[in-house]
Amino acid sequence: FLRKLSRKTWAFFETFVGPEDHWLPPDNYQEHSAPVVAHRTSPTNMGLALLANLSAYDFGYIPAGQLIERTAKAFHTMEALERHQGHFYNWYDTQSLKPLPPTYISTVDSGNLAGHLLTLRPGLLALPDHRILEARWFDGLRDTLGILMDAAGGAAAALLAQLQNDLASASLPTTLAGARQHLEHLATAAAEVVNSLEAEAESQTKGWAHAFARQCRGALDELTFLAPWTSLPASPDRLKGFRGLDEVPTLRELARFEEEVLPAIEDRLGSDATPEERKWLEQVRPLVTESSLRAKDRMAAIDRLAQQTAELADMDYDFLFDKARHLLAIGYNVAERRLDPSYYDLLASEARLCTFVAIAQGQLPQESWFALGRLLTTAGGEPILLSWSGSMFEYLMPLLVMPTYGDTLLNQTYQAAVERQIAYGRSLGLPWGISESGYNAIDVHRNYQYRAFGVPGLGLKRGLADDWVVAPYASALALMVDPEQACSNLERMAAEGFAGKFGFYEAIDYTPSRLPRGPSSAVVRSFMAHHQGMILLSLVNYFKKNVMVERFHADPYIRSVELLLQEQVPEFAPLEQPHAEDGRALSPEETSLNLSPWMVLPEPPQPRVHF
Repeated sequence: FLRKLSRKTWAFFETFVGPEDHWLPPDNYQEHSAPVVAHRTSPTNMGLALLANLSAYDFGYIPAGQLIERTAKAFHTMEALERHQGHFYNWYDTQSLKPLPPTYISTVDSGNLAGHLLTLRPGLLALPDHRILEARWFDGLRDTLGILMDAAGGAAAALLAQLQNDLASASLPTTLAGARQHLEHLATAAAEVVNSLEAEAESQTKGWAHAFARQCRGALDELTFLAPWTSLPASPDRLKGFRGLDEVPTLRELARFEEEVLPAIEDRLGSDATPEERKWLEQVRPLVTESSLRAKDRMAAIDRLAQQTAELADMDYDFLFDKARHLLAIGYNVAERRLDPSYYDLLASEARLCTFVAIAQGQLPQESWFALGRLLTTAGGEPILLSWSGSMFEYLMPLLVMPTYGDTLLNQTYQAAVERQIAYGRSLGLPWGISESGYNAIDVHRNYQYRAFGVPGLGLKRGLADDWVVAPYASALALMVDPEQACSNLERMAAEGFAGKFGFYEAIDYTPSRLPRGPSSAVVRSFMAHHQGMILLSLVNYFKKNVMVERFHADPYIRSVELLLQEQVPEFAPLEQPHAEDGRALSPEETSLNLSPWMVLPEPPQPRVHF
C-alpha cells in the first residue's frame, strides 16, 4: 500500500514539473470543478521538488542520469530568478519567471529551501560511489506495475500476469549482460502492454502503462549510456568476464576504465587473439573509452550541482533578524522596504528549521534558538510544547530532514502531538490528521481556499474546535513518529475514497457549516506541490531508514550544532491551558509560565550534562 502511494505521489512531480513550467513545481493541480494547474511556485515548493527527485531515485523510479538532468534544469531556472540578498521571493510565475507582487521574502520559506538544499547536496555527492545498476530499479518497476494492474482490472490480463511473474522471480542480475537481457525483455513486454491497451482501456490505465514502459526504457537507456558495450553481441568464450567488463561497477570505477581496461585490451590484441576475439575487442575498445569519458563528465556535473546547492543555500538573514529580541521576523516586504512587525517566537513551529540552519551557517547567533518560546501543556499526561495553531505541519514538517534524539523535549513533543491528534480524531469519530490545508470553500475564480487548522489543546490560536478538516499529508508526516497508526489511518482514508491519480487528495472537510445538505464530508479535490513533497519525503524516510535525515546530518556545519536538538524534558515546569472555551482542550494541571531554557555551546571544551 505505502509503496504504491509513493509511486502515485511521485507521478505528480513526474507529470507537472517539466518544460512548461521551466522545471519548477506548479503550486497545485485542482480537479474540481474543472482541471486547472496553478502556474506559480514558492521556495518551499522548489526545495521539496528537488528532494522529490532524489526520493524518486531512492525508490528506483528514475535512474541517476534523470536525477542529475532534472536537478540541473531546475537549478538553471533558479539561478535566473530575481532574488534579494540571496533569498528567493515568496512567489514566482512559473511561465514568465517574474516575481508575483507584492515582492516579499518569507523567512520560513527561505529556511525550508536552505535546509532542503543542504540535504540534497550529500545525496548528489554520494552518486559516484553507487553502482550503475541497483536493485532499486526493479523495486520501482514492481511499484508501477502493481498500480497498472490495479487500474487495468481484467484488461491485458495475460500480459500483465506474465510481467508480474518476470519481476517477482527476478533478483538483481549480477552481470551487466544479464541486466541488459532482463531490461530488454521487460521493455519489449511493456510496449506490448501499451499497444494492447491503446484501443479500449481508460485513460488512467493507459497512463500507467505508458509510465511503466517509460520506466523500463529509462533504465535500459541508462545502462546503454554508461555501459554501451553491453549492446554488442556476446563476447567469445575465452573473453567471458574480460577485465571486469561484465561486472557492475560504480560510476567512479567506470571513470577509471580508460586507464585500467584499455591497456588490457591492447595487450590481448597483441597476443594470440583469434580473429573473432580481435573483432570483438576492436569493437569494445572505443566503447570503453566513450563510457569512461561519460562517467567523468557525469561526475563533473555532480560536482557542479553540489557547488550550486551550496551557493543557492547561502542567504543573508541579517535584515530579517531583530537583534534585541533575538528573533526572526515573519518576512520582509521588498517593494515597501518594510520588515514585518510579527516574529516567529515558538520552538514548536515550522520556523525552527530556518533558525537551526541559519545558526549552523553562522548567519544567526545561538541565542536565537533559546529565544524561541517553550510554553508547555500536557497530552496524555506528558509535557508537550505548545504551537500557534496545533497543526501537524508545525510539529513534524522540520522532522523531514532534522534529526531527533530520544528522551528530549522535542522528541517527546513529536510523540505527544501525534498521540493527541489520534485521540482527537477518535473523539470525533473521524480519521485523524489536522494541519494547514485547503478546505471546502472557493473564491470567485473557483479556487479552493487555504488556511491553518489544528487540534484544540495543542495550539494558542482560538477557535480550533470550530473546523473539522482532515489532511492526509498530516498522517503521512506521522509515519516518522508512529508508523503503524499512521499507515492504518492512511489505509482507512484510501478505503473511504479519499485518494486519486496522484495519491491522496488535499483534504476532507467535515465542517457542517461548509457542507451541503446530505453529505457528511466534502473532498478537497486538489493536489498541492508542497504537501505532495512532504508525503513523498515521509515515505522515503520510512522505507529507507531516515535517509533524508542522514543526508542533512552529514553536513559538518549541521553536526556542529546538533546539541541544540538535545534539550532535555524539564522535570518541573509550569503548564499552559490553551483556551478552555474551545471545549476540547486538554485538562490543565498548573498555570503557565514561559520556561527558561538551558544553554549549551555548540562545541563546548568539556562535555556538559543537563539535569
